[in-house]
Amino acid sequence: MMRCMSLSGAVLRFVLPKAVPEPEQLSIAHAGDILPVTFVRSRRARRASLRVDAALRRIVLTAPLRMARGTAIDFAHAQAGWIAARLKRLPVARPFVDGAELPLFGAPHRIRHRGDVRGTVWRDGNEIHVAGQPEHLPRRLRDWLTAELRGHLVPLVHEKAARVDRPVKRITLRDSRSRWGSCGSDATLSFSWRLVFAPPDVVDYLVAHEVAHLVHLNHSQRFWAVARGLCDGPIEIPQAWLKRNGEALLQYGV
Repeated sequence: MMRCMSLSGAVLRFVLPKAVPEPEQLSIAHAGDILPVTFVRSRRARRASLRVDAALRRIVLTAPLRMARGTAIDFAHAQAGWIAARLKRLPVARPFVDGAELPLFGAPHRIRHRGDVRGTVWRDGNEIHVAGQPEHLPRRLRDWLTAELRGHLVPLVHEKAARVDRPVKRITLRDSRSRWGSCGSDATLSFSWRLVFAPPDVVDYLVAHEVAHLVHLNHSQRFWAVARGLCDGPIEIPQAWLKRNGEALLQYGV
């Protein structure tokens, strides 16, 4: 507790906000299995809840700061069946290794490690060749994939922005785990680099979506009218594809 003297001589007391504990790894027993759960506290939480973090392949239990630890854990135990089902539904992790397959803009390609060659990454038909030491393969391949997406996406952004007569300040590619794209009030657009695995019509829709935010920074009917006008086809098809396959895109390279 802190004490502070006011000008009138009265003592005012201030209580420091309670610190948020570090995440805790829990083990929940269910049907002979041990289920991993990450327990986090949140100042904004009003009740205990469970969610799937597909990008990090984990189940997260969130509870308010003032909730007793045992109460939160009892809630997780009561939902053990749900936790087990969701863990089984998580897509299989797909690391970047020699011989693995990945979709390049939706088309399957095979990774080939080329330890006999120095330097670079190149595509030959439906194969992606990665030179150098095997421990450098994941980073080099990710850099190459990010550059491929940038080369496809940047002209598309500027073309659609010109159609609505809006400037674009900057375009960034990030490893976003909660959204595929975003548009700031300063006309900065950001996209997940993992869109390189999505079909072209999905990339087109997401670009149309974020460019439409340059006109309307909301999801009003007017926004959706602009987004539909910028999209090369019906938006319902790529929206449905992302709903079915979005989690799988997060598993490549992990």
